[in-house]
Amino acid sequence: MAPPFRADHVGSLLRPQELKNAFRDAHLRKIDGNAFREIQDRCIRDAIKLQEDAGLQSITDGEFRRGSWFYGFVQAVEGLTTKDAIFTFHDETGDTVVFQGAYAEGPLKRAKGITTNEFSFVQSLTKRTPKVTMPTPCFMHFFRLAEAVDPKAYPDLDAFWTDLIAVYRAELAALDKLGCKFVQFDEVPIAMLCDPKIRRQTAANGVDAMKLLDKYIEVFNEVAKGKPAGMTITMHLCKGNYKGHWMAEGDYEAISERLFNGANVDTFFLEYDSERAGGFEPLRNVPKSKNVVLGLISSKTPQMESVDALRKRVDDATRYISLEQLGVSPQCGFASSVGGNPLTIDDERRKLALVVELARKIWN
Repeated sequence: MAPPFRADHVGSLLRPQELKNAFRDAHLRKIDGNAFREIQDRCIRDAIKLQEDAGLQSITDGEFRRGSWFYGFVQAVEGLTTKDAIFTFHDETGDTVVFQGAYAEGPLKRAKGITTNEFSFVQSLTKRTPKVTMPTPCFMHFFRLAEAVDPKAYPDLDAFWTDLIAVYRAELAALDKLGCKFVQFDEVPIAMLCDPKIRRQTAANGVDAMKLLDKYIEVFNEVAKGKPAGMTITMHLCKGNYKGHWMAEGDYEAISERLFNGANVDTFFLEYDSERAGGFEPLRNVPKSKNVVLGLISSKTPQMESVDALRKRVDDATRYISLEQLGVSPQCGFASSVGGNPLTIDDERRKLALVVELARKIWN
């Protein structure tokens, strides 16, 4: 099972303080682009060492060149910008956070590489498997729904999807030429449709959630048609991860049959770190030809999980899916944005090592 591996991770890592300061100073123009990149390069080297020391086989740059997990994509593609989303983050206290979603203000065009430079840098520094992460196409639509596209740019929404699919296919082709074998698509909108409250909110905006799900799977599969031979395509389902906050909850039952059977991916990374994710029963709908990485370890809290309790959870999952189809990981990245989740880098290091320890105990 490689890639993805029995012990894997989602991609983003906590930025060290030096890098946080550099993002601030670059924004304020206190440092130039060259100085900023030197700091990014140095911090990425440390992040690669952290992953390797933990025993991981898939290696990312921690998304250290991005202000947030999706913003690098938006910045790289002509015609995209951001506007306030119609959905918000919240936590157990009811505290809410507004964020920005993608907005198509003009015709979409891949004028330059999106993730290619990130991949090349990691590839030059590790003998293990570099992994590239990027948002799914439906992210560019869902968070503003009918207001996601300027009608002057795209009077016909089908043309928007056609151009967006072409951007993704070109990026996959460029990654293939560089030798990339492992691409993870981070999927938030479909994961949010697990939540009845979100489905009601989409209905209130004049959109049928299940028809939207079918459209998003169709669009993703058009992107995946361009998958080069030998490249593993995975999908990470995330219900929101921002400074310990989330946007949705609920089990995978409402989407599982359509998504697990319909989406052309090799492996699903699924969040299973809390009761908000529901039970493992929807895994019965995963075809034998696909794998699942169980996100059992929380990246939202510093509390360390018990290896024995985690192993029991994997055993519980095998009531619905074969052990040979499974791997383990944190439920999400540790820092979807520069600010990161409320953990320390030492907490992160211990959690990544725990993933590896758990996998070794289960699969030797």
